[in-house]
Amino acid sequence: MDDYKKISPDMWENLDKSQKDSEKVSRKSLTYWQDAARRLKQNKVAVVSLIVILMVVLMAIFVPLFWPIQYSNQVLDFSNIPPNLEVYEVTDGNYIYITKAYKAIEVSKDGELLQMSEIKKDDQNNRMYIYEFDGKELIVDYSLYLQAKKEYLALEKKAKKDPSINLEEAQFNLDNAKKVEIRFDGKEILPTKTIRNKTYVFGTDYLGRDMFIRVVYGGRISLIVGFVAAFLNFIIGVLYGGISGYFGGRVDNIMMRIVDIIGSIPTLLYVILLMVIMQPGLGTIIVALSITHWLGMARIVRGQVLSLKEQEFVLAAKTLGASTKRIMLKHLIPNIMGPVMVSVTMQVPQAIFTEAFLSFVGLGISAPKASWGALCNDALAGLFTYPYQLFYPALAISITILAFNLFGDGLRDALDPKQRK
Repeated sequence: MDDYKKISPDMWENLDKSQKDSEKVSRKSLTYWQDAARRLKQNKVAVVSLIVILMVVLMAIFVPLFWPIQYSNQVLDFSNIPPNLEVYEVTDGNYIYITKAYKAIEVSKDGELLQMSEIKKDDQNNRMYIYEFDGKELIVDYSLYLQAKKEYLALEKKAKKDPSINLEEAQFNLDNAKKVEIRFDGKEILPTKTIRNKTYVFGTDYLGRDMFIRVVYGGRISLIVGFVAAFLNFIIGVLYGGISGYFGGRVDNIMMRIVDIIGSIPTLLYVILLMVIMQPGLGTIIVALSITHWLGMARIVRGQVLSLKEQEFVLAAKTLGASTKRIMLKHLIPNIMGPVMVSVTMQVPQAIFTEAFLSFVGLGISAPKASWGALCNDALAGLFTYPYQLFYPALAISITILAFNLFGDGLRDALDPKQRK
C-alpha cells in the first residue's frame, strides 16, 4: 500500500497551452432572437430587401416635406411632358420641345421647362401652328401624316370597287409619313439632342402634375394602408386565434365557424358595402382590409396555441395558479411570435396590393390624393401614348412588394428553430 502513496514530482508534467482551452466554450450562448438576428444578417437578399423597404418608407415620409412641388399642383401648359425631352435648337442656346399635341415649349439647355410658346397663328385648315422666335417664324406642320392617311383611305375605298388598284404604295407612304415637320425661317430643322427633364424628373400627367411627387406621395398612402392594416390584423388575429386555441372544444368550434363565414364573403363586397355606409377614402379601405385579412393570422395563432398549450411549461404555470390572461400574454403568445412575425411581414405587401387593386378599379381614395393604384388607373387612358405614366407607379408597386416578400422569406428562415446551428 505504501508504494501507491509515493507520488513523485517527475510523475507530473505541465499541460500544453494548445490543450489548455480545448474544452472551453469559445462562443457566448445566444438567445433565440439573437440567433435569429445573426442568421438574418447572413441572408444578403433579406438584408438588401430590408434596406430597400427602409428607403421606400423614408422617401415616403420625408420627400413630400421638402419637395418644391406639391402633389396637387397643376400646370396645364406642361401636361403630359415625358421625363426625356427630344429638343430642337432654334437659335443659339434656345431650345424647344414639341409635345404630342404639337405645342411648342421653351426649354433651357439643361432641360428645365421655361414656358409654353405663344401661338402667333393657329392654321387649322392647313394643320399647322405658327410661332415667332427672334422675328422669325417657327412652323409646326402636322398635316403630312393626316394627308397621307386621307389619301390611303380614299384609295382603299376605290379599291373595294376596282380590285386592280394597288394599295402597297399608299400603305408605304402612310407608314413612312412624318407625324410632324418643324420648319424655322423656312428651313426644316431636326431634333438636336435628347435631354433629361430637370423640372419634372418623372414627367407630368394629363393635368400637368409632377409624377415624381405623386408616386412618392402615393407610396405614403399605400404604406400607411399596408402597415396599419397589418397592425390591426396582428392585434385581432392574435387575440381571436389565441382565445380559440386555448379554450378549444365548443368555443373553438364556434369561433372557427365565424371565421369561415367571414372568409366566404369577398373583400370587394365588403368595400362596396362600406362605401355605401362610409365616405370613400383611406379609412374605408383600412376598415375593409381589417375585416377580412386577420382571418389567416387567427388560424396560424390557433394552430400554434393548440400545440403549445399541452406543453409542460403551461401545465407548470397552471399549477402555480397563473390566470388565463397571464398564461396567454406571458407564456403562449411570446412563444408563437416567430410564425406570427413572418405572417405580419407577408400581410403588409398583401394589403398594399389589395389597396392598389381597389384604387385601380375606382374604389380607393378620392382625387387629388394619389396612391399607386390610383396612378395606374389614371395612366390607362394614355397607355400607348404616355407609357411612362404607368411605368413608374407600377415599378414602385413591384419593387416594394418584392422587397417585402423577399424579406419575409428571409425572416421565416431566420426564425425557423430547425435551422439553428
